[in-house]
Amino acid sequence: MLQIQPVSELRNYNKVLDKVKKDSPVFLTKNGYGKFALVDIEEYDEFTAALELVNKLKRAKKSKHYNFDDIKGDLFS
Repeated sequence: MLQIQPVSELRNYNKVLDKVKKDSPVFLTKNGYGKFALVDIEEYDEFTAALELVNKLKRAKKSKHYNFDDIKGDLFS
């Protein structure tokens, strides 16, 4: 279940932070609209590592590709 609370709940930040668990972020709203997400640091690290991997794969897809048989032939001829 999503945990959505107004940012004003941060007046009692310990109560809000106690609700943040891995795979269970707390979303904070400001003026009725989603504004912030509080996530477990381990989950954040996993997310940023996955995003970095996706970006590397996108760059690799755009780069020049080599045929292994051509390279093997050049190396062993």
